[in-house]
Amino acid sequence: MGAKVEWSSVNRLIAGLVAYVVLGVLVWTTISDPRIRLVTLAILAMFALKTWVRRRDFMHPDNDSE
Repeated sequence: MGAKVEWSSVNRLIAGLVAYVVLGVLVWTTISDPRIRLVTLAILAMFALKTWVRRRDFMHPDNDSE
């Protein structure tokens, strides 16, 4: 049962990161102002990083605690 929960979490992570990539491509193709484009991509990158860090905390909650 633990492995099933782990794979479900990995699948959700992959789906989330793919969604960020799709949003990034849409931003790149639709926003013409380079400054706004870069700011928007930076915000998306921060959300993707937050998703990745949160996934690591969820998968390994006891690594940091003593």
